[in-house]
Amino acid sequence: MRHLLIPRFLRRASSLTHYHSHLQLLRPLSSSSPLPASESDLRKYAGYALLVLGCGAATYYSFPFPPDALHKKAVPFKYAPLPDDLHTVSNWSGTHEVHTRVLLQPDSLPDLEEALAAAHKEQRRLRPLGSGLSPNGLALSRAGMVNLALMDKVLDVDVKKKTVTVQAGIRVAELVDALREHGLTLQNFASIREQQVGGIIQVGAHGTGAGLPPIDEQVISMKLVTPAKGTIELSREKDPDLFYLARCGLGGLGVVAEVTLQCVERHQLVEHTFVSNADEIKKNHKKWLSENKHIKYLWIPYTDTVVVVKCNPPSRWKTPKLTSKYGKDEAIQHVRDLYREALKKYRTEAESNDPAIDQLSFTELRDQLLALDPLDKDHVIRINKAEAEYWKKSEGYHMGWSDEILGFDCGGQQWVSETCFPTGTLAKPSMKDLDYMEELLQLIEKEDIPAPAPIEQRWTARSRSPMSPASSSEEDDIFSWVGIIMYLPTSDPRQRKDITEEFFNYRSLAQTSLWNDYSAYEHWAKIEIPKDKDELAELQARLRKRFPVNAYNKARMELDPNKVLSSARLEKLFPATGTVQSAK
Repeated sequence: MRHLLIPRFLRRASSLTHYHSHLQLLRPLSSSSPLPASESDLRKYAGYALLVLGCGAATYYSFPFPPDALHKKAVPFKYAPLPDDLHTVSNWSGTHEVHTRVLLQPDSLPDLEEALAAAHKEQRRLRPLGSGLSPNGLALSRAGMVNLALMDKVLDVDVKKKTVTVQAGIRVAELVDALREHGLTLQNFASIREQQVGGIIQVGAHGTGAGLPPIDEQVISMKLVTPAKGTIELSREKDPDLFYLARCGLGGLGVVAEVTLQCVERHQLVEHTFVSNADEIKKNHKKWLSENKHIKYLWIPYTDTVVVVKCNPPSRWKTPKLTSKYGKDEAIQHVRDLYREALKKYRTEAESNDPAIDQLSFTELRDQLLALDPLDKDHVIRINKAEAEYWKKSEGYHMGWSDEILGFDCGGQQWVSETCFPTGTLAKPSMKDLDYMEELLQLIEKEDIPAPAPIEQRWTARSRSPMSPASSSEEDDIFSWVGIIMYLPTSDPRQRKDITEEFFNYRSLAQTSLWNDYSAYEHWAKIEIPKDKDELAELQARLRKRFPVNAYNKARMELDPNKVLSSARLEKLFPATGTVQSAK
């Protein structure tokens, strides 16, 4: 119900009037006796209050709302119903959400061109929206969005050249399925497969493997629909400067409508998972980076455990044992026991006897455990130690197709901050990636941060896209990517707020202590906009040191002078200040 909010001083006046009316009944009535001044004033102010409330209510329920008002005309004593054409769009973790009346889903290139041309003419915004997976809600805009979910076709497969041309709305999982019958697949993958192709290339997404670049490097040509210049075809040969700039363009230069990707032959991988420690990592790191096609480390705070995951073609392995020492139930049983024990402490013994606990996966159990007391450091440490034990009992080999092996269960809703920084070359790693992790883990313990596991560390080769966090002109450069997280395992608003505050404290400490020293910059899909003006100015200055912001802004003004594709977030990241240089 819609509640009428009465100012506190008026509520007090009303209650005092009620109180004095009872006193009046207790004394003799006399028509000649004047009211006490205080009681007369109270009645006068109470009358004023009723008049104000009456006028306010009459205005609220009678005033004609404009046609484009967010809500329909109010119904007395009820919340105004949301209009049928109001869309609610949120990112996967529910950390960012917008309501909009404009959410277009064109089903063809001409429809998309028409939509952008109209938005350009009317000077209204129409932000490109993919699957909405970006943790920071990069694509969300209340003013309006355009989504290519209906433009999801495979247009051409060239088996000889190993290329595929697709409409940009196709999801990675659907593309991989379509390529299967042609014996092809993508070179590398991010952790999940639900991204639209247009979105995954625009934010600089990546997989892992020091010899493999971020995913935008797989793009060899594309059609970019722009508000001011219509559809532009870009490639390495046709306007290469704009092509490289637009490959990781954050949706600010145009809507990627069609993409041609360089593929590889479909192949299997052998995944080898084992537990190591920091000392062993230091001894073997250089060799492991160069010898393994894909490799990542999962660091577990407050323990000496580092989970190493290597993935290589089967030909590199002579006779791998494809079975683990422990079965899945054995590996996870101690985590179930910890959860049952924790339930007795935090809730009831009856809940700890719930047989449904045995059906939960490891990541689900971790979420449930964290939900009991997510910010208690000692509780988090117990969970982290249980996770370390789980991985020890999950050591072994597993063979499968690359698109299956390279996925990773990231767990439930979460806050995440991922940084990218240079770490030498594949031939001569600088070892700064391990220095970074050592300092980060020390910081966590020093500041008593309730940091859950894992802290995932991955590597890529460089990208030639100047707006990529891994951009470099040196072909042999490699980059490390490190993600810190805090899970949001509850729907309780107060608990989510507390976790959010603690996460941003965690992120701030990491930024202050590490980012400048290691030339670390956040993933575009995970960078959050500071509310403080000084912090925002500092962020803008840092971005200008690393990225060609002037060239990017110039290209935006040429292709989208009315800022149709922009948003408040994009404007804060790249304000049009300073001398704008050429985009080429």
